[in-house]
Amino acid sequence: MTRISRDQRTSIAPGEWLGLLGGGQLGRMFCMAAQSLGYKVVVLDPGSDSPAGSVADRHIRADYLDPAALTKLARLCRAATTEFENVPAPALEVLARNARVAPAAASVAIAQDRISEKTFLSGHGFGVTPFAVLRSVDDARNVPGRLLPGIVKSARLGYDGKGQIRVATPDEVADAFVAMRGTPCVLEQFVSPACEVSVIVARNERKEATTWPVAENHHRNGILDVTVVPARVSASLAEGARELASNVAAALDYRGVLCVEMFVTTSGELLVNEIAPRPHNSGHYTIDACVTSQFEQQARVLADLPLGDPHQHTPAVMVNLLGDIWFDGAEGSTPREPEWRTVLAHPRAKLHLYGKTKPRRARKMGHVTCLGATLGEALGTARAVKEALSIPGADAL
Repeated sequence: MTRISRDQRTSIAPGEWLGLLGGGQLGRMFCMAAQSLGYKVVVLDPGSDSPAGSVADRHIRADYLDPAALTKLARLCRAATTEFENVPAPALEVLARNARVAPAAASVAIAQDRISEKTFLSGHGFGVTPFAVLRSVDDARNVPGRLLPGIVKSARLGYDGKGQIRVATPDEVADAFVAMRGTPCVLEQFVSPACEVSVIVARNERKEATTWPVAENHHRNGILDVTVVPARVSASLAEGARELASNVAAALDYRGVLCVEMFVTTSGELLVNEIAPRPHNSGHYTIDACVTSQFEQQARVLADLPLGDPHQHTPAVMVNLLGDIWFDGAEGSTPREPEWRTVLAHPRAKLHLYGKTKPRRARKMGHVTCLGATLGEALGTARAVKEALSIPGADAL
């Protein structure tokens, strides 16, 4: 009789179903990666026309906490994951009763709340920006002066610069807290970093982990604009950043794909800014420039397959495409499709559109990954793409 190994018993074979909570572009790219490995994907999402739902093998349109929908999902798939951090942790707890869930509800709950996140990171000895917790107007008016100037951030549901207010005085802190409708917030001391970087790490049930190269990130109006990989930092700093990300994942006992965003101070210190319990915008380049993309790795972890090689084989610069480029700049103007021929005239520019039918300003509509034999070549193509699409900041690269 053939002996069945533990790996064969726990691994989910191609042809079976994987579940996904969330219907955005990260889920769309996960679906494509999982399907290329032979899996069928069912998406649970309340939207009627979501980027992930449009490519999934099945779409359950319902609220994330809908009991009937969660039961249906758990019966269909043997494992489930998430594509954005604000999936309710209780939904993951329900699914975990009958299916493998990665990341676990406990890890997601920490990342969903800035107070929990900051407290967890500082409590485990990771460097973070000095902060104070604000739960009342009195807390806001009595913040330590050393934290000012600073940024008041809502504890929950803030992303891409939303839910953030710059402040310079205790009165401004109090006003910002009121503007957040009195919900719990954190005040973070303002840091002017030398640069911002991120590291994506994947960790499986066996506590095996891999990290991708350090990404150098540039933001515009609080939204990621460009990612340069490999980051233009020293080898020792890059090694330290990858080790830090792995240590954060281990401290969380994390399962899945995790992004750790960091500030690099002028003195070379690494401070953890945020953690995202999912694939990340700064890791989109991995689709075209790495042996294994962050989305394939997410599917491998979920199905309990061996981790893939994260090696970057080609220098890359990722340019985010926001809905602004569909408009001519005038308020109320009619959206028009950008001239993609000017982008694809560059043979090493890889266009990825997310299937969103309605462009809006500041909405993430797609990205272009610019490849090159050298990082200089990739940067040159990225500048040309930005100029062709009238995206500001080409000269700053």
